[in-house]
Amino acid sequence: MITELLLVLVGLVLLVLAGDALVRGAVNLALRLGIPALVVGLTVVAFGTSAPELLVSVQAVLKDAPGIALGNVVGSNIANILLVLGIPAIISVIHAGDGDTRRSYVTMVAASVLFIVLAFLGPITWWHGLILLAGLAFMLIDSYRATRAHQAAADPAEDLEGADLSMAGWKIAAFLIAGLIGLPLGANILVDNSVVIARQLGISEAVIGLTLVAVGTSLPELATSIVAAFRRNADVALGNVIGSNVFNLLGIIGVASLVGPLAVPESLLRLDLWVMLAVSLLMVPIIFFGRSITRLAGVGMVALYAAYVAVLVV
Repeated sequence: MITELLLVLVGLVLLVLAGDALVRGAVNLALRLGIPALVVGLTVVAFGTSAPELLVSVQAVLKDAPGIALGNVVGSNIANILLVLGIPAIISVIHAGDGDTRRSYVTMVAASVLFIVLAFLGPITWWHGLILLAGLAFMLIDSYRATRAHQAAADPAEDLEGADLSMAGWKIAAFLIAGLIGLPLGANILVDNSVVIARQLGISEAVIGLTLVAVGTSLPELATSIVAAFRRNADVALGNVIGSNVFNLLGIIGVASLVGPLAVPESLLRLDLWVMLAVSLLMVPIIFFGRSITRLAGVGMVALYAAYVAVLVV
């Protein structure tokens, strides 16, 4: 068991480092090829930062462990709201979003409802995946139009994650190679050992996906949000969480279902999908009524997550 836990940690570290390398390489290659920074931000960066979750879900499907694939996405969305927003709020109050955040939030809730409907029509197969990917394409086009309408005169490339217009060609190639090798390797190590742990503990693969794998793949977002909170800039976490959750539901499950069918565990239909929707709706007062996430609210969100995990593992 200790060996498997250590290997899971190794897999997570590989995923985090390889995901960051892939984003850096892909962003700078796209900019070098003359692709507009706005398009790069909405596609390359968004997909790149979700690459760890994507590779884990694809590997889980290939290894006939759909519970880990679905649990990873549902669990990540729950953790994103309760932990990635809750922990930074304890450090620094997160203020209400603006009009653009409301638009993205409505998209997130719609994506959650669509995903739940398709899950009840499951198993999730390629045609479900095409519906999810069509929703993602619509969201990207809508985001492109909205962002372009509000685009500032300053060079948007300066705000892109990992952008370095002076990066040498060999460095770009090195980052891409490291990312393309490290991501599948890390995902393979993580999924293999997560399945072993689930069997040794006598719990379902879905529970491992909802907890260990989900929190692990959400660590980069959590770390970024905590750093932002210490810099008194925790508000950025709100938009990041909403965007990540939309990509998880539409992009990751959409792609994974093209690789193979995803049987939906009964436990997800009975509890976890509804928890995901409920915690998403917890954000309504913040998004629409100008409420801030205070330190007390942050403590409450973390406590809710602890209670949810306790229900899963007991």
